[in-house]
This record gives sequence, structure tokens and C-alpha cells, in this order.
Amino acid sequence: MRVIIDYAKCIGAGTCADICPEVFEMGDDGLAHVVNENPEPALHEKVKEAVAECPTGAIYIEELD
Repeated sequence: MRVIIDYAKCIGAGTCADICPEVFEMGDDGLAHVVNENPEPALHEKVKEAVAECPTGAIYIEELD
């Protein structure tokens, strides 16, 4: 799994960082940033929840083979 944020869509709601702080954090620019681009499998469900709860759909998951 690779986690990507589309900064053109991110409004800095912070929902992702609240749900999964192991992968997301809020930056000084007021936007969310990925701090763990390839999270371990134990975090995949939390990342998927963050994707689902993002109000602007700015978070994407790329499945790695």
C-alpha cells in the first residue's frame, strides 16, 4: 500500500491525522501530510478509514504488487 494526498483537494480538515496519526500529520502549511507512505499491514484498515472519512476525497491508496 502506498498513501498519497492530492494537495489540490486537501483543505486541512485533519480527519486523517485524527484517525491514523501513524501515517498522517498536519503540517505548518495547514494541510495534511503523509509521514509513512508505505504503512505496515496492521495500519491498512485505519488508512482506509481515513480515506473514507476525508471530506474532499484528497487521499488515495495505490496498491503495490
